[in-house]
Order: sequence, then structure tokens, then C-alpha cells
Amino acid sequence: MRCYRHPDREAYVSCSECGRGICPDCMVFGPVGIRCPDHAGSTAATPGARRVAKRASVSLSRGGPVVTQALIAVNVGVYLLQLLMGAGLTANSGWIYEHGVLVSTAIGSDGQLIGVAEGEWWRLITAAFLHYGPLHLGMNMLVLWIIGPALEEYLGHWRYGLLYLVAGLAGSAGALLWSPNALTVGASGAIWGVMGAALILEARRIYVFGGQAMGLVVFNLVITFLIPGISIGGHIGGLIGGALAALAFTSLRRIPVLATVSVAAIGVLSVAVALVQVA
Repeated sequence: MRCYRHPDREAYVSCSECGRGICPDCMVFGPVGIRCPDHAGSTAATPGARRVAKRASVSLSRGGPVVTQALIAVNVGVYLLQLLMGAGLTANSGWIYEHGVLVSTAIGSDGQLIGVAEGEWWRLITAAFLHYGPLHLGMNMLVLWIIGPALEEYLGHWRYGLLYLVAGLAGSAGALLWSPNALTVGASGAIWGVMGAALILEARRIYVFGGQAMGLVVFNLVITFLIPGISIGGHIGGLIGGALAALAFTSLRRIPVLATVSVAAIGVLSVAVALVQVA
């Protein structure tokens, strides 16, 4: 879908009044919905416009925040699978945990060395789907459910999903840089990437969080540094990864393929940084 005012630009959303595609430069955020410049001041629509708006809303949601829902389902599903396989309530044991937790080097239950330094690079992403118990899981999933859909609606399903994964990799790289010997799990690095992306969009006057992104980031940074046991490196790494991904998507929006490749490159760079750190 292309912007009706800029045919050379890809449109991420549709006007809630007329249904025409609009690029980020043409989006006007109203009390309810996103409108094109032609309808930004409109308080009422004709019956025909209302019918188009209804169809546009369905097109925009494309089934709702399906990626956010899928991510939550996977995280919860992995935890339940751990319990079924005999792990305790804190899920800090068992086959899935031992083969998925993020650590530079550790000794496994069989006495063998495990970790990213031993070539187990997949831990950089599997750790983002593991959690230390129901409270850790529940809090992360609640935050993701609250903040994820708005960014998914703006970016679209695939871009949002790519940003989430890249931020998860960046969070793992940050965790290894900050505390390589810690056993780190959790989706918070990727979730911080969502906040970092919203921060960049807010700086560009795209208020996916209603102008609250900066306050949200600052508040959570304070919590990150004050509460013991939180992966500071993971949070900051995820924040940087998500911010860079959003910067790429918005700066290169006229060249979607290059934007996607650039975001993927951020993920590759994160993996490279992690591997160099543990080498």
C-alpha cells in the first residue's frame, strides 16, 4: 500500500476516516485513530466515509496485534513446557533451561562446559523466551501486552516482529557485556527494544505511546538500577537495539528493502559483539 500523497512511499497505516494509505509524514494522531491531513480536522464523516473507515480499521488491524499475542503465547508455552518436563516453579532447572539460558561459560549438569563461548550461539535468542518463575513471566508479558500492540499497529506485523527479535539479540549482547558470567533469561531486553523504538518515534513526533515514551523509559531505568538482580546490560542493550531499528525503519522508509536489511544488520552486529565478548 502506498501513501496517497506520496506515491513513492510505503504506507504503514490507513486513514481512519477515508481509508487511504498514509506514510509517517502524513499521519495526524487524533484522540481516536490516525487520520490523513485532509481529515485531520474532521469531527464527523459522511455515511459513506464511515463505511470506508470501518473497513479501513479492519485492514489496519489485520486480525489485531497477532505478533504480540503470538510472542506472549510462545513465552507462556515454553514456561508450561518446562513445568511439564519436571522443572520447578522457578524454572531454573531442566533440559530447556540448561540448553537455553544465556551465559558465557558454565558447567552443565553432565560436567561439560556450556555457554555462548562454547559455540552455543542460539542462547542469544532462546534466553529471551525463558523466565524465572510465574511472577517474572507475568510481569514481562503484561508489559508486552500493554505496549506492544501500539508499535505493532504502526510498524506492521513483520517489521514489529523483526524489531522485537533484533532487540532481543541486542539485549543478550548487552547482558554478556555487562555480566558475562551471570545466568540471564527473560523477554525484558526485547521489551526494552519496543520502548526504545517508541522513544525514537516520539522524537520524530510520531506518538505511538501518546507522548509517554520518555517518561516510561526513565521510570523503568530507575527501577532497573535500583532493584537488585535485574539485568542492567540486557535492558540497556535492548533499548539501544530497538532504538536503532526504529531509526532505520523511519529514516529509510522510502526504501523498505534497505530498511529491513539495515535492521537485520543490527541483529547480526549484536551477535558479533556477543561472540567477540566471550571469545
